[in-house]
Amino acid sequence: MLDYRVLPAGDTALVVEFGDRIDRELNAAVLALAHGLDAARVPGIVETVPTFRSLMVHYEPLVLSANALIARIGEQIRSLKANTAAGHLWHLPVCYDPSLAIDLDNVARRTSLSAQQIVDRHCAPTYHVYMLGFLPGQAYMGEVAAELALDRLETPRTRIPAGSLAIAAAMSCVFPLETPCGWHIIGRCPVPLWDQGRATALLAPGDKVRFVPISIQEFETLATGVSQGVLRLEPVDEIVGAAA
Repeated sequence: MLDYRVLPAGDTALVVEFGDRIDRELNAAVLALAHGLDAARVPGIVETVPTFRSLMVHYEPLVLSANALIARIGEQIRSLKANTAAGHLWHLPVCYDPSLAIDLDNVARRTSLSAQQIVDRHCAPTYHVYMLGFLPGQAYMGEVAAELALDRLETPRTRIPAGSLAIAAAMSCVFPLETPCGWHIIGRCPVPLWDQGRATALLAPGDKVRFVPISIQEFETLATGVSQGVLRLEPVDEIVGAAA
């Protein structure tokens, strides 16, 4: 059984921690526990919120006591079967044109790579969606190639456009909304990761993502399709569902 600890988070939530590092296997355990608790429909559990290495469980203490919830969590973990391949596989188009990739030249200087080498290295991995956070629908995806693992900017920008593709440390993100940002912007994705009207995210924790380079002309065509409501992205494949 995996080592874990349960910590109180106020009087209506518990945090279940697995380890102290960013790791796909630990994250798979987090997602499997979330799936198991959600599927069990335990009276009193309001919501589960997965992060890189922990799961926050919101509950109604008048319906479910903290001790009873801790016991239920222990039961789930004892039978946990984490699956690192759970989720959907998505191909996200990204334009790395310098007009959109405002930090590409700076990243090239810092890494001693050419712009094309940066694009090639960034597109090579199949990324794992660890969690959603910071902005609605924003997926933290890892891991970038070691050569591209840079510290955040010393001075964050006050505003970047929605769809900006950025890297920092081992993570890559597509920012769904206009926002301040201290990450390195190396491209832009025309596909919205957050549907404001439906309040739904395109990606989910456990999904896998491949970035597909497109030209500036293709980017403009796709962006027009999005604005006209005629572009809808579907997953390439549905991988095995999370096990618990």
